[in-house]
Amino acid sequence: MQIVFSPYTIPEFNLAAEEYFFSANCEEYLFLYVNKPSVIIGSNQAVANEADMDFCSANGIPIVRRLSGGGAVYHDEGNLNYCFIFNREKGISPLSPHFLQPVVFALNFMGIPVKIGKRKDLWLADGHKISGTASHVSRGRELHHGTLLYDVDLEQLQKSLTPPFEITCKKATPSVPSPVKNIRSFCEEASGKTLSTVDFFLSFTKAILGYCNVERLSPLLFEDKTHIDRLSRNKYALREWNFKM
Repeated sequence: MQIVFSPYTIPEFNLAAEEYFFSANCEEYLFLYVNKPSVIIGSNQAVANEADMDFCSANGIPIVRRLSGGGAVYHDEGNLNYCFIFNREKGISPLSPHFLQPVVFALNFMGIPVKIGKRKDLWLADGHKISGTASHVSRGRELHHGTLLYDVDLEQLQKSLTPPFEITCKKATPSVPSPVKNIRSFCEEASGKTLSTVDFFLSFTKAILGYCNVERLSPLLFEDKTHIDRLSRNKYALREWNFKM
């Protein structure tokens, strides 16, 4: 498995990178990335149902549609995103939450107890969600990605993901809201000690490398970046893709 940490915080680029790694070859990847403030919606969702478009526009928060289904999420620099890309394995259902085991291990190793929920999400013992996931399966390949809330601006999250009107597009997939909490808040309440956001991301990445028995991160190659840039421009940066519903 190759583990790549994106050097970019551009949501259109990072979502394009997920699709590129999924489609370009048969390699297996863990792609880690952090996005600037943005709203990411599922492939079968309507923007008007999921986001306050005026608030997002006024605050420079892009709305980008991803490849997978599932609900809308908010990203910012306090959120770490993980994307596992596998070849299908016989005997393991693509609907299984097995892909979350490295994440659970890394968090437990860091002293953060979590449990896997019914929707393949991660929950603290106090009933707050810290990670939601979504999946895309095609042609013998699986893509499973999720968020990891460490120190997200929860007020901006709430405002971004609260549309001013009732659902207008009935055929679109609605999000299922859940109570969320930052891992940093949990750590402060539990022990009074917290890591900086950068140190948390580094510690999590180191634990993941150990779990996967991988010595070091793989670089993002120039050739790959060229293809990802093209896909970003031609799909994920286009209004026709992002606002198609």
